[in-house]
Amino acid sequence: MSRLTRAQAQQRNRAGVLSAARAEFAARGYREATVDGIAGRAGLTRGAVYSNFPGKRALYFAVLADDAERAEGPPPAPGRTQREALGAYARATLARLPVTTRLADAAPPALELVPEVLDDDRVRRPFAQLLKLQAILLGLALEGLRPAAVLPKPGGRRVRVAEAALTTLQGASVLAQTSPGFVEPFHIVATCEHLGELDLSDSWQPVYAAHVPPLRPADEPWTLPDFADESGTRPDAVHGEPVDLAADGVVAVLGLHRLAAVEEAVRAAPPGAQVTAVLVSGTPGELMPLARLMLAEFRRCLTAAFPRPAWPRLRIVYDESGELAAAAGVDAVSDATEAAVRVVSGRIVARAEGYGACLAAAGASVAATRL
Repeated sequence: MSRLTRAQAQQRNRAGVLSAARAEFAARGYREATVDGIAGRAGLTRGAVYSNFPGKRALYFAVLADDAERAEGPPPAPGRTQREALGAYARATLARLPVTTRLADAAPPALELVPEVLDDDRVRRPFAQLLKLQAILLGLALEGLRPAAVLPKPGGRRVRVAEAALTTLQGASVLAQTSPGFVEPFHIVATCEHLGELDLSDSWQPVYAAHVPPLRPADEPWTLPDFADESGTRPDAVHGEPVDLAADGVVAVLGLHRLAAVEEAVRAAPPGAQVTAVLVSGTPGELMPLARLMLAEFRRCLTAAFPRPAWPRLRIVYDESGELAAAAGVDAVSDATEAAVRVVSGRIVARAEGYGACLAAAGASVAATRL
């Protein structure tokens, strides 16, 4: 039998650590679980665990993310109107809470996620921005459906309605854990359905021109890093399909404190242009699993509630190594990163960095970038 390469050995150890962590969290809960206990279950040293994950919380998020990405949801019954879709989204969300499942059937770590997030500002801020990203994606999906008859006109921005729905569902999630018996699932679903009929006079207000950085023309090859496969694709976190990274459009590199800026790229981009958000972090070992978890849960609910044609056109890819960001000219990433490039015919024709970069890169015409 041939010896494992170093990469294969590392991959095997990582899988073993995750399996051991899953067993440890299930048996003892997050609070009582220890890195030593995980190492013992994996048959590894404590140092070997830390060489794969920066700490217990990172392992916790990674276990939840892996489980969420593999989980199969109920057969979809997507809504045809905004009211129906929000009701279906609410039911899919509530189906994972202890108000609708026996406590013994719920994944033990999932019940401890909210207090763990609230414990540390380093996690709270990315968590809030990931919720904002969910609201933007949910709002864009609502905009792709037929509005309720009571609304004054079709179309319009629906992100505020999505934020109200997620606020309701997040509140129900917290209360289900802290005040068992208080939450009535049917009332929560009905509330979300009624939100689909509200007219909140929502409109998109981009950042003020004074905050938009200058768009810098460029003419350089858009060279994809080695982690993209031979066809130049990368898995999309929401659609679950390969993303053609070489396609014409806007590539936005966003740290986990700047995710809300993605809406500017989506709304300012010309019709038909691909918009790809590349998520980066200054602490990817801990925060990227949190991003994976929240987007996997969002995708499960989106599948249950919306027909595919209504799904937002935004593509999202993870860049834990920072290699894709480097290809876009961002050599050092942090959770505050915001940068964007415009890609045309396999070349970067314009770039912008800093607050407002997404709007700058997406809003300019191709002709203007070549002046």
